[in-house]
Amino acid sequence: MKQRKFWVTLLAGLFVFIAYLGWMPDANAFTEDQKLVLQSWRLVNQSYLDDTFNHQNWWLIRQRSLKKPFRSREDAYTAIEGMLATLDEPFTRFLRPEQYHSLQVSTSGALSGVGLQINLNPETGNLEVISPLAGSPAEAAGIKSRDRILKIDATDTTTLSLDEAAARMRGPKGTTVSLTIQPKDELNIREVNLVRDRISLSPVVANLDQEHSPSAIGYIRLSQFSANATEEVAQAIKKLQKQGAESYILDLRNNPGGLLQAGIDIARLWLPDGTVVYTVNRQGIQDSFTATGEALTDAPLAVLVNPGTASASEILAGALQDNGRALLVGEKTFGKGLIQSLFELSDGSGLAVTVAKYETPNHKDIHKLGIIPDEVVAQGPISYQQIGTEADLQYQAAVQALTSHSVLARSAL
Repeated sequence: MKQRKFWVTLLAGLFVFIAYLGWMPDANAFTEDQKLVLQSWRLVNQSYLDDTFNHQNWWLIRQRSLKKPFRSREDAYTAIEGMLATLDEPFTRFLRPEQYHSLQVSTSGALSGVGLQINLNPETGNLEVISPLAGSPAEAAGIKSRDRILKIDATDTTTLSLDEAAARMRGPKGTTVSLTIQPKDELNIREVNLVRDRISLSPVVANLDQEHSPSAIGYIRLSQFSANATEEVAQAIKKLQKQGAESYILDLRNNPGGLLQAGIDIARLWLPDGTVVYTVNRQGIQDSFTATGEALTDAPLAVLVNPGTASASEILAGALQDNGRALLVGEKTFGKGLIQSLFELSDGSGLAVTVAKYETPNHKDIHKLGIIPDEVVAQGPISYQQIGTEADLQYQAAVQALTSHSVLARSAL
């Protein structure tokens, strides 16, 4: 009798549990749109950094999303975006097929657009410029880092996701897009009409400076961490060595980041040994990436940074600073210490999911804090053509530092 009561109680509990969850049909009974939502939910469930999912019942979010009627694929996309919105974290986001494709292109080839790197400010939610790409229509129009983009072709950007905003600014070469811009800390608002152009994604500019120092300085400007960035930086170092470079300036100003692996590999070009970066996943398990003993040069190095230096750029800058390999010159960096992985979904759309955070070799978490340079030098707005000239105060400070014994001592550590 007792055993029978036990089974009755167990079955009653099971029925209550099923009623709580909401009965769901077998996986084969789901529509293709529902399966897409399920795939997205599962990827976040398995890999998202915050295993509390913003202190909410992630399973219940799944159930609510699947109960919505799906009349089209767009309804499924809206449901996925709704699920991710509950995480209240701008870097975990849904990418429609065209957005996912564009993101892949931007880290590997070239694209047609205005040449802006943008981000949603995590504190204000405003769409802001991280940096204009060198030589782009946006740079020529005088758009600066930290400028706020209020409208894109009369569409209020507060109604757009980060990827929707980026997609609206891309388009065929020769077409026009209108941006309403509000400069940082200013009330003045201006409308800028930009003609889209083919944007070169070659990330490296390099030259030998023999004018500003008694010895030749190799200058390398890195604009983003694309798939070809490591090889291009390596080629630049080797070329400058042959030209007689005795020290280097690595310019990471307004570099918004890109591929994590590229940041690690470029650090290895400069570091003979030591840790490059630590990563921490949702279980709190720490992993590390170290130098491989294959540095291309041990010459003195100064690194230029500013508020547009973000993500993979900060990984590289932090690695070089903490290992005593370089002197950082400029202004505090952006402060993005989260790592995203890209996942392709069954219909060609994708998810960018925050899967880990990183710490510098000295275990500094720089998210929302940034990296403080060794030598802080404020810099007013300058054009691309003024980089490396007398008007570039941060560059001049780096040149001065490279002629001092302090940088020589740091590079010998």
